[in-house]
Amino acid sequence: MLVFPHTLWDTISPAEAGFDPARFQRIDQWLSDNGTDRSYRVVIVRGGRLVGEWNQGVAREAQLQLKSATKSIFSSVLGIMIDAGKLPSADARLADYYPEALDVPDGTGPKPERYAFPANQGITFRHLISNTSGYMKPGEAPGQVFNYQTYGMNVLTHALAKIEGYYDAGDPEQSPGLAPLIEQYLRVPIGATWGYYRANFNLWPQAKLHVFGYYDGVQATALDMARLGWLWRNWGRWLDQQVIPEDWLREATQVAPDIRAHCPPEQWQYGYAFWTNQEGKLWPNLPRDSYAASGAGSQHIWVCPGLDLVVAQSPGLWDDQAENDTGLLRLVVEACDG
Repeated sequence: MLVFPHTLWDTISPAEAGFDPARFQRIDQWLSDNGTDRSYRVVIVRGGRLVGEWNQGVAREAQLQLKSATKSIFSSVLGIMIDAGKLPSADARLADYYPEALDVPDGTGPKPERYAFPANQGITFRHLISNTSGYMKPGEAPGQVFNYQTYGMNVLTHALAKIEGYYDAGDPEQSPGLAPLIEQYLRVPIGATWGYYRANFNLWPQAKLHVFGYYDGVQATALDMARLGWLWRNWGRWLDQQVIPEDWLREATQVAPDIRAHCPPEQWQYGYAFWTNQEGKLWPNLPRDSYAASGAGSQHIWVCPGLDLVVAQSPGLWDDQAENDTGLLRLVVEACDG
């Protein structure tokens, strides 16, 4: 029987959750040894119950910005909207829904030599969500190059919000953006308590921020991050509701087709805004079925369906998420009994 949290998480001991108690104790020791002068929050959930929680230097109830980990939320919203018929497929063209994205001539992009060019007409939502769009990068054809960027995600979210009447490039300050859709499609169904923010980089005055700026951010507690991870671990199901289409999540958490087809094998670690260990490129010592939402400031939601595990770090004790391969996540996996 699947278990889901209500307002609060049910708690369970490491032994009851199938961990080796002595090995689980190593997690506590590792955090003490590595976090002496640093702030961190860690939440471990197994089988739908809270097994461990650590908070140092940051309050349990504090909502921290998820930064790029929010992109995995964008992916979830995109999958929901495709399933609802708001878009015909992930291969729908951005220009058909948000033509404003192409109105960025040379000199109005985020920096010199960054602007919308003719090949951008072919950008699809699949390109955007997998960071292979080449948006405003002359010389990068859609689907050919993996290039992690924020502006491509911004125009994706603006397009999704515009479909529902929530974004107007002519009046971005008064546009609610993607937040109402994240609220409706994700936060309310899973009983989370997170909040929202908008963000822009400090760019030159001529930059068309109203077109490609205004990042739609989420700020959350580590416990709400774990709640979101538990939704993903159950392939979009929450209680008796299929919140996110299962087929979309299973595809989104594998290496994106364009990355596999056109990028070197060392880049085979990204799906549709989820980091994936499908090929063992990201965490060689961790299960191949694990994947994560990851953002600046060591914000991380790691999901391992095979071990029925979710680990949220907000912030974690690492600078590059790959460090988890020999750090915290490896200790969690090694603590699993059998």
